[in-house]
Amino acid sequence: MKHFLFFLFFFFFSFSQNSSVLPKNITTEEKKNLNQYFNSFNSKINSDIFTSPPNFPVRTMAEWEEIQALTIAWEGFEPILTEIVRNSVEECKVIIACDNPSSVNSYLLANNVNTENVEYLNVSTNSIWMRDYGQNTVYKNDVDSIYLVDWIYNRPRPSDDVFPEALSDFLNINLFQTSEYPYQIVATGGNFMSDGFGTAFSSNLVLDENDGTGPYGGVFYPNHTEEEIDNIMNQFMGINNYIKMEELPFDAIHHIDMHMKLLNEETLLVAEYPEGLSDGPQIEENLQYILDNFTTKYGTPFKVIRIPSPPSTSGAYPGSQPGNQTDGYYRTYTNSVFVNKTLLVPFYREEYDTIAQRIYEEALPGYNIVGIDCDNSGSNIISLSGAIHCITHSVGVNDPLLISFKQIDDTCVDESPYVGFQTLVKHKSGISEVNFNYRIEGESNFNSVSMQNNSGDNWNVTMTFDDLSTIEYYVSAVANSGKEQVRPITAPDGFYSFKYEQCEFEDILGCTDSTACNFSITANINDGSCIYPEQYYDCSGNCLNDEDDDGICDELELLDCSLSNGQTVQSGWSGFDAGLNYCNSCFCEDGILSCTELACDPCLAMPEVGECDGAFFRYYFNQETETCDSFIWGGCGGVVPFETLEDCQYSCGDNSNITDIDNQVVKVIKVINILGQNVAPSSNSTIFLYIYDDGSVKKIHKPKI
Repeated sequence: MKHFLFFLFFFFFSFSQNSSVLPKNITTEEKKNLNQYFNSFNSKINSDIFTSPPNFPVRTMAEWEEIQALTIAWEGFEPILTEIVRNSVEECKVIIACDNPSSVNSYLLANNVNTENVEYLNVSTNSIWMRDYGQNTVYKNDVDSIYLVDWIYNRPRPSDDVFPEALSDFLNINLFQTSEYPYQIVATGGNFMSDGFGTAFSSNLVLDENDGTGPYGGVFYPNHTEEEIDNIMNQFMGINNYIKMEELPFDAIHHIDMHMKLLNEETLLVAEYPEGLSDGPQIEENLQYILDNFTTKYGTPFKVIRIPSPPSTSGAYPGSQPGNQTDGYYRTYTNSVFVNKTLLVPFYREEYDTIAQRIYEEALPGYNIVGIDCDNSGSNIISLSGAIHCITHSVGVNDPLLISFKQIDDTCVDESPYVGFQTLVKHKSGISEVNFNYRIEGESNFNSVSMQNNSGDNWNVTMTFDDLSTIEYYVSAVANSGKEQVRPITAPDGFYSFKYEQCEFEDILGCTDSTACNFSITANINDGSCIYPEQYYDCSGNCLNDEDDDGICDELELLDCSLSNGQTVQSGWSGFDAGLNYCNSCFCEDGILSCTELACDPCLAMPEVGECDGAFFRYYFNQETETCDSFIWGGCGGVVPFETLEDCQYSCGDNSNITDIDNQVVKVIKVINILGQNVAPSSNSTIFLYIYDDGSVKKIHKPKI
């Protein structure tokens, strides 16, 4: 065991036991001495202290784990410290740093505090803020040997900064310090919390105080990138997921324990302010940042419990802003501390305290929730920007029996009656047995089922229950050494629970058609909002089939049509097919030419050459000369009234063939069939009606061939 040399740094200023209590934030005088303070670490040498990182993996203890001691400094606010001691000595030993142990002991006895479990560390300290400068507990290989870790304190308070050295010597526990290059790092316990499995939280203060100049423009601050800070925390603390958040505008010390707290591996307790007031908006942004980017060690979203922050008696919250003109103290309920089965919580005023107590009792079943007044006249510690968590720290037990599991979610038995459960259990001597203890809500006794060790440190059990009800449960374990532990640590008085019941599906509106573009996998009621792709397209507007990759779906590729004269027209064309006759109406649709004969008079049609370059004789009836004349047709399109001269003469009454009726010369003006349709004499009709210009009509019978 290393024995540590306990020493102090002396500056041109000193701190007296009788001087006024130092606030949690830095004083104006202290800012002047920061450079000298940080520079002192460049020459600080103590061969009994480990200043290089451990050469083995370590795990930072979570605050809810079993502890052997709570540490405090007897530096004013004695009524508050007395209540901390009174309510902690039944859970663990309390180590009090003081330079007059007999006086402190007499004070406690005079206030009816049992001091049998109190130990006094006869050292001087500068301030009461034990959380910020005190020790941190880590374990080798998760549960093996215990070690303490000490960071550089961010205040020039030399007696405070060396307290962990005195404590490690007092408890005979080896100490690692981040006080020597290249591992120098400034950090405070109030701005650090861990889930016990490699995830830690801090504000960006840890970046500011290690950027070479710090928030006060010093020259001897450690100078690290964020990556280097993460690496140091990983080597000394076992942190592999270091979550850092924006600093709050009205929290002058920027310590996260003033507005949030980890209650277990899955649950965050977060302070809440009226909408838009004080640090509320930034807290909401930070919380959303966590939920959007990080998960628990189980890969699930963090559960969040909100707890209202109380205002002053005048209704003021921290910060001066519209709607909150007076700058109130930073009253907070998250600044609480676990002491094994007891939780010490700062209290302020009854109307708010009762709400906070109820929230804690519901979140931490079985815990003894003890409120300690931090806003009382004459002992108003919250006015110095700190409360219970700020003035306490803990030391883990030497042989932890670690139990950790994801709490069971409410179970819907319509899907499956079986509930699978797994827990991690570790002890340095190995594990003898692990039990899943359960009962139906309302029953007195727990039933115990042995869990199976299927792989490594993981133990499993699959359960089914006879009754549909709320199931209450906890886990118990026994190490090979005989040590026993339960989780939650308050069991069997405290326990977790889940609902085991028939499925009651919540009505979730949405599109339930899986073929729709906006299909909702969670919806169970179709609200008519389904959106479908256009035919032949997917939901992104891309063709389902497009072999030639021309951007036109194969099903929409339109085919051309061929007219009887060989002319090609595109789909959508309409007109007449001159190769058939003038009197028709045709339409091309995707390769199909549809034509309908029309009752029209070709004798009135004017010829058109068409767009082709051919030369074919075709005929039309010249209205001026009243004779059938020829014209040159190009071979496609255009207008061709008659294919032959004969058709024109018969249809339009060329007077060269039909002459006398009753010794008079008359002209044929029209030839029709019995349906009144214009025809040529060469057509297949058997009865013709010749209409002459004098109004006479002659019926001609044409024999069938």
